[in-house]
Amino acid sequence: MDRLLKGKTVLVTGAAKRIGRSIALALAERGADVVITYLASQAEAEQTVHALAAHDVDALAIRCDLRNPEDIEQTVSTVINDFGRIDLLVNNAGIFASEALEEISADQWDAMFTTNTRAPFLMAQAAYAHLRAVKGRILNIGSLGGLHPWATHAHYCTSKAALHMLSQTMAKAWAPEISVNCIAPGMIVQGEVDEAYEHLARKTPMQRNGTADDVAAAAIFFATAPHFITGQLLAVDGGLGL
Repeated sequence: MDRLLKGKTVLVTGAAKRIGRSIALALAERGADVVITYLASQAEAEQTVHALAAHDVDALAIRCDLRNPEDIEQTVSTVINDFGRIDLLVNNAGIFASEALEEISADQWDAMFTTNTRAPFLMAQAAYAHLRAVKGRILNIGSLGGLHPWATHAHYCTSKAALHMLSQTMAKAWAPEISVNCIAPGMIVQGEVDEAYEHLARKTPMQRNGTADDVAAAAIFFATAPHFITGQLLAVDGGLGL
């Protein structure tokens, strides 16, 4: 494995498990020191740090409540104090929920936007000066739901659509010092077997759903691509990957 990211420090939110974990491991495989955040998944976070360190990199897990702006500021300060720099911020953490449109409460709506849209905005703001100093990168993890309306996921879809626009706005506002891109995964499965998943797979050109490794491959592309690639929204759907 080419260690193209050796000497770089990356921060991946919500990376104790699933897609975030796969992204963090792919970055570590390429030599990056990796900091992950978690909220309630301490045991999984510790296991992930152990797996990251096996790639001969420095790794750290920080408990961070992304609903709390002070936690976000403290997380970035800890990364700088312990590692001296941030080269790549991956805003991966998010929440997903289903609800009939007419039944979505104001609290449900606000909770979705607080984690899926406001947190990436605040994390990027907190890391801005440090990323700018090293001509760093931001990668936001959006969703196919931000591109296509899902009738029973209105608050989720809208929060991700807002994140897509935020990514493009960041890219324009912070160029050329910081490149900002976004990945919008579709149906991602990690070993689950369900007829609904199979039905969705049959509707895709590649006849399969995406995997966390597909998303991680897209993340590696943006982490190592020429710096002038910015403002791009890459949909990872139906196993198409890159």
